[in-house]
Amino acid sequence: MVGYDALMKDVLAVILAGGRGDRLQPLTRDRAKPAVPFGGAYRIIDFTLSNCLNSGLRKILVLTQYKAMSLDRHITMGWNRYFCRELGEFVDVVPPQQRIDASWYQGTADAVYQNIYTIEKEHPKYVIILAGDHIYKMNYRLMLEAHIAKQADVTIGLLRVPVQEARRRFGVMEVDPTGRVVGFQEKPEHPTPIPNDPTHCFASMGIYVFNAPFLFEELCRDATRPGSKHDFGGDVIPAIVPTSRVYAYEFLDENRKATAYWRDVGTLDAYYEANMDLVAVDPLLNLYDEQWPIRTYQPNYPPPKFVFAEEKRRGQALDSIVCLGCIVSGGTVIRSILGPRTRINSYAEVTDSILLGDVDIGRYAKVHRAIIDKGVRIPPGVEIGFDPELDKARGFEVTESGVTVIAKADGVEHFPVPPPKFAGLRISAPSQFGVSVRQEQQQ
Repeated sequence: MVGYDALMKDVLAVILAGGRGDRLQPLTRDRAKPAVPFGGAYRIIDFTLSNCLNSGLRKILVLTQYKAMSLDRHITMGWNRYFCRELGEFVDVVPPQQRIDASWYQGTADAVYQNIYTIEKEHPKYVIILAGDHIYKMNYRLMLEAHIAKQADVTIGLLRVPVQEARRRFGVMEVDPTGRVVGFQEKPEHPTPIPNDPTHCFASMGIYVFNAPFLFEELCRDATRPGSKHDFGGDVIPAIVPTSRVYAYEFLDENRKATAYWRDVGTLDAYYEANMDLVAVDPLLNLYDEQWPIRTYQPNYPPPKFVFAEEKRRGQALDSIVCLGCIVSGGTVIRSILGPRTRINSYAEVTDSILLGDVDIGRYAKVHRAIIDKGVRIPPGVEIGFDPELDKARGFEVTESGVTVIAKADGVEHFPVPPPKFAGLRISAPSQFGVSVRQEQQQ
């Protein structure tokens, strides 16, 4: 096998990080999906970037499009330090250059096509196309080695998925005994099952290893194809399967658990469940693995603090993740994730919830099964997550499974559409910025 450095220096990773993430609204109202916080200290894109770094990939382009400022800032502050530009290493955030077309990217293949000039400048032999919005651990170098060994034109990451789960969600492959892809359907209504296993199918992970010249040729061909949506799964891959050497590479999980871990946290409920798993005694995703570390930007905040040890006023967090800068001041936190600089005030209760950071929970407030975005201030005595109809009346999102989601508030206590009156709270008059809630003064 080719030496480690000699092999990887000829590889360029392209991470597609421009998705709107509409199904994650309101968490994606002000940020791209890959920039959404996950697990308290991380962003979703940190998992793909960590996979790259742990795999030895030192040349990375991150293609952005929608609401990319926080993503750009996160990568600049947290990831540039791992790469040495003088040695040809980099992680560059690339907004739409519009060198070829003045429009937004039309699809995943178009996003790469419109950046061909930037990619060609690095003279790669191989290009790895990755998505920036999935949670998993994978050694891309092993996939590249398999690609070279098979003398493939393109290799596709493969995941075994239940047939019902794959319907209208995944590209589905038919693979012969040698690993060659002989059929490909993009998000079919009736996925083709694995031979001798009618309950599962081979799903595409949206991870591709291309020989660079072959990639450039196919992107240029697709750009001129009438009716193409310029998408890898929908157009490019189905077109090349009959005529090119397309192989599958089955996902080898670096998480090292009994069940392979791969999550698309594309909906609020999926996002909530994946986060809540992290506070389990033995979570499916191991964030404490020193052999495959997940890196991120760690702000210079003080350690978390728990104050008061009184019987009725005890600051404590049980079965929870508590990040830097948090203060649990006489409140109780159970089975929850507290993002950086969160404050839980006296007698407050937070259970089964995700607080993304800079959240302030007032005295005697109660929060249950909720996702609260950055900067939200919950006033004293308010209850969130106990009455879905009341939460909806306030203007909050309530998911199918009953999780209440409160959008980013930029530090202002505001509940957009409150009920007329509730639990000793008085509602102020509406304004263009929403409606504030304040504690009613005792007469």
